[in-house]
Amino acid sequence: MIVLEAALELELKKDKVWPILKSMAVALIGLLASAWVAAQIIYYLIPEMNMLSAWLYATPLSILSSAIIIPSVSGLAEEKKEFHIYESTFSDIMGIIMFYFLVGRLEPAEGSVALEFAGNIVLTIIIAVVASYAIILIFQEIKSQAKLFLLIAVLLLLYAIGKKFHLSSLIIILIFGLVIANMKLFFGGKLRHFLKEDAAHQIYHELHIVTLETAFVVRTFFFVVFGITIVLSTLLSLNVALVSLLILISIYGIRYGLLRLFIGKDILPQLFIAPRGLITVLLFYAIPVEAQVATFEQGVLLFVIIGTSLIMTWAMIKDKRKTKALAEQVIPDMMETAPAVELEQGEEDALDILPRPDTPIQEDPDQGADPLPGSEDHYH
Repeated sequence: MIVLEAALELELKKDKVWPILKSMAVALIGLLASAWVAAQIIYYLIPEMNMLSAWLYATPLSILSSAIIIPSVSGLAEEKKEFHIYESTFSDIMGIIMFYFLVGRLEPAEGSVALEFAGNIVLTIIIAVVASYAIILIFQEIKSQAKLFLLIAVLLLLYAIGKKFHLSSLIIILIFGLVIANMKLFFGGKLRHFLKEDAAHQIYHELHIVTLETAFVVRTFFFVVFGITIVLSTLLSLNVALVSLLILISIYGIRYGLLRLFIGKDILPQLFIAPRGLITVLLFYAIPVEAQVATFEQGVLLFVIIGTSLIMTWAMIKDKRKTKALAEQVIPDMMETAPAVELEQGEEDALDILPRPDTPIQEDPDQGADPLPGSEDHYH
C-alpha cells in the first residue's frame, strides 16, 4: 500500500526526464552508501553481529520516508518539491527491493545470485506491464460504483502470486501505479482508442483517495506497535547513543556530498530533509528470525527516526522564516523602485477638476434651497 501510494504520486513527462534521473541517482547512491557505512558501524560496534545481519539492520536505517517527506515539502519551490517526491519514492522502492534481495541471500540458491535476481526482475516487469494494462481495460468497463475494493483485492492477489513464485511483488505494484497515474503516456498511439479517459481517470482519482486513507491507518498502526515494543531503558545506553550518532553523521555527510555533486550550492533545506519513518519500522520487523541478533537494541531505530525527524522539522521552520523575511524585504523595495506614472496634459487637467482630499466641499447657498412662495420657480 505504501509503494502504491508513492507510485501514484509519480508523474512521467519528457521535460521531467532529467529531474527524475537526477533524483533516482541521488536516491540509489545515497541508499547504497548510507547502508554500507551503517553496516560497518553496526558490525564493529555491536557484539555478535555478522556482516549479512549488519546489512539487514542497516538497510532500513538508510531508506528515506516518503510517508513523511511528501506531505512536508508542499510549501517548497516547485523544483525542490518535485526532487523530494521523486527521491523519497525511489528510495522507498529501491530500499525495499534491496532489503528482500539481502533476505534472499540467507538461503542462497545454486548458480549466480546476481543473474537469478536480474532474470527475476525482467520477468516481474513483463508480468506487471501486462497485468496493469489488463486491469485498466477491464475495470474501466465496470459500471458498478463498488469496484475500488475489488481492484485492491486484485492487486493483493497479484502480490500474493508474486510472493508464491518468488517474484518481486512490489515491482508489480509499482508498475501498476505508474501506468494508472500516467495513462496518457502508456496508452499512446493506437492504444488510445481502447482507453476511456473519463472512466479511467475516475478510477485513478478514487484509488488515490482510498490509498491515502489506508496508508495513513497503516502508518498509525505500525508506529503505535513500534512505540509499545520500545524499551525506554535502551535509550540510556551509551553504546546505543554512539551507534545512533555515528549513523546520523554518516547520513548527512553522504547526503551533503551527493547534493553538491548533482545539484550544486543551492542545497538548503534539501540537505536536512532525510527522515526515517514507516518503512524503517516495517522492514525492521520483517528481518527473518535467523538473521536477528539479540545484542542489537531497538533504541538505535528510535534515536535515528526521532533525530532525522527533528532535524528536518528545524530545517523546514528555518527555511520558512527565511522565505517570509525575504518576501517582507522584497515587497517594500519593489514599491519604492516602482516607476512613477506620467500623466498627459488632458489627464492632469481632469484631475485638477476633482476636489482634493484635504479641501472642504463648499455648498452653493442657493442650490437646493426651497423656492419662495409666490416666485415663478415655486409655481413651476
